[in-house]
Amino acid sequence: MIELQQVSKRYPTRQGWRTVLDRIDLSLAPGRNVGILGRNGAGKSTLIRLLAGAEQPSAGHIHRGMSVSWPLAFGGAFQGHLTGLDNLRFICRVYNVDWQPLLPFIEEFTELGAYLREPVGRYSMGMMTRLAFALSMAIEFDCFLIDEAMVVGDKRFHDRCHHELFHKRRDRAFILVSHDENVIRLYCERACVLHQGRLHSFDSVDEAYRFYQQAVPGSPALAA
Repeated sequence: MIELQQVSKRYPTRQGWRTVLDRIDLSLAPGRNVGILGRNGAGKSTLIRLLAGAEQPSAGHIHRGMSVSWPLAFGGAFQGHLTGLDNLRFICRVYNVDWQPLLPFIEEFTELGAYLREPVGRYSMGMMTRLAFALSMAIEFDCFLIDEAMVVGDKRFHDRCHHELFHKRRDRAFILVSHDENVIRLYCERACVLHQGRLHSFDSVDEAYRFYQQAVPGSPALAA
């Protein structure tokens, strides 16, 4: 079980402290999923970083009763002077996983070829994202954190990512943040809306979108 209890996050600005998340509650059982809707700047990526442990809440408590991935396709933790292979070894050491059995999958999935043995600092954004996503799939987690920014690369690579995540790992829990109705409808059994710092929970995606339409000016119409 993952549980957020009265979690808040605020940041200092020149105009004073800004509260991005305000006393939010959320729970997710193993094997279940939830979509988080919200306009750009609503705090969706902040929520994902808190869940991943990349940042700490300003108040409240986060309980992780199952293993949680880093945000999928996030390459911000890579060491630029190390090769892709060295980064694989380093991350596997952090998670106490043997890297050698994972290498064939990483080589095949990323299609980086000889660049896997070149410094990551020389990678394009697309190459780095391929490596980050492949590592996310190679190291198994109970719950995956999915940011809407994960969709990169050509259609073939995009389709492979979706097959790995939503089909081969359909028994895992996941939290998906997006403002795309089609993505939430397709993959999520329920949804929440992040609006003005508060998280509003609903039993269905349709209910969440009706609230989203009313609360957020300019939000897309709900498809039939």
